[in-house]
Amino acid sequence: MTLRFLTLATVFLSTLTLTADDRPNVLFIAVDDLNHWVSHLGRNPQAKTPNIDRLAAMGTTFTNAHTAVPACEPSRCALMSGRRPWVSGCYKNGHAWRKYQKPGEGLSAQFLQAGYYVSGAGKIYHQMNVLEEEWSDYMNARNLFSNGPGVDKYDGYHVEKTFPDLKDEDIVDWHSVDYCIERLSHKRKKPYFIACGLYKPHLAFVAPRKYYEDFPLDEIKLPPHIENDLDDIPPAGIKMAKPQADHARFLKSGRWKAAIQSYLATCAYTDMNVGRLLDAFEKSPDRKNTIIVFWSDHGWSLGEKQHWRKFALWEETTRIPMIWVAPGVTKPGTKCSQPVDTMSIYPTLCSLTGIKKPEHVSGHDISVLLRNQKSKWKHPAITTHGRGNHSVRTATERYIRYADGSEEYYDHTKDPYEWKNLAATSDLSRFEKWLPKKEVASQVLKKNSKKPKK
Repeated sequence: MTLRFLTLATVFLSTLTLTADDRPNVLFIAVDDLNHWVSHLGRNPQAKTPNIDRLAAMGTTFTNAHTAVPACEPSRCALMSGRRPWVSGCYKNGHAWRKYQKPGEGLSAQFLQAGYYVSGAGKIYHQMNVLEEEWSDYMNARNLFSNGPGVDKYDGYHVEKTFPDLKDEDIVDWHSVDYCIERLSHKRKKPYFIACGLYKPHLAFVAPRKYYEDFPLDEIKLPPHIENDLDDIPPAGIKMAKPQADHARFLKSGRWKAAIQSYLATCAYTDMNVGRLLDAFEKSPDRKNTIIVFWSDHGWSLGEKQHWRKFALWEETTRIPMIWVAPGVTKPGTKCSQPVDTMSIYPTLCSLTGIKKPEHVSGHDISVLLRNQKSKWKHPAITTHGRGNHSVRTATERYIRYADGSEEYYDHTKDPYEWKNLAATSDLSRFEKWLPKKEVASQVLKKNSKKPKK
């Protein structure tokens, strides 16, 4: 009888081990081209993002968060691979991220190898492509449109009158959220890592027309700017700004405000989808043991410094929303002003879930800041755009050094919009320790070389 009891106990414990996995789940939310124009960050009072603000109220917001790279492909490659661009060589769009990441080293692969159910949809890597072997399943986006049917990505920034009258479900993000909602709804025997990649507000700035109603064109205000902002910028910075490109065209066409209106409307569409995901999460069976991390791949400039898009090293292009909700770790509605960058996401998720961080992963675990937002922190946020070009963002300063050795320096306590470059009159030697001593070359695809399959 004792032997039988022990046998039954062994079977019971074995079953319990398989089914009662109490490791935390992860809901991983990535947004494309979303800058710091979200309501809770207060950078632009015209922004209306109630659902992203609702998420911020659930946990900890990093008010000084920045991208590792101000471009889609290398930013996502850096975050998901754990390697900064000067280590991998993936510096810019077109550098084919698959060439810089070995199978099994990606963030999702760590969870898959740890026994998690790993599912994803939308844009996590570039162009909604993934290494399929690093996922349990991934949504097929074939025949789904990132901008809606009949929309030319390069038709212009303002689309409300010239583009088709879209429905919410005409854009791929609606379906990506649906895919993740369905997976959140199941009670699982093992923990999950579910990644939802939202394509909007990426160009074209297109959304169903109802999202324009909260942003009347005659009430749109331009972002704070000064006309001579580039006068104290070195040639390398002006080359990144490209004042004779988009900015010159907007000044000539008179559509600067229209572009801002369309960006705000597209951000509102994204916020709606975040709300749908949060509604489903709050009804999900495993919500009490789930970490949420929300991030954008980089910022976006809308005329500041006569610059548009990303592809630069200033505040508008590097600063992003970053929100963490971690049961038993974060407290609702808290904020942390310490500088962090997206390289922190990989090691922090490993730390919070008890997964061993791979040796190749760079970046700093910020779980100490999640527990206590006033903890001492010595690391700056570092952003790289092209080999040799780096920005170091501290709690109160920004330092930029270009590949030719030219520099910029801004004191954010007095100059939050970076209008006055103080590099010529400042001792900047203290920033040297944060810059890489060695930077690998990139492996740019040749025109006739075989491109990765989409």
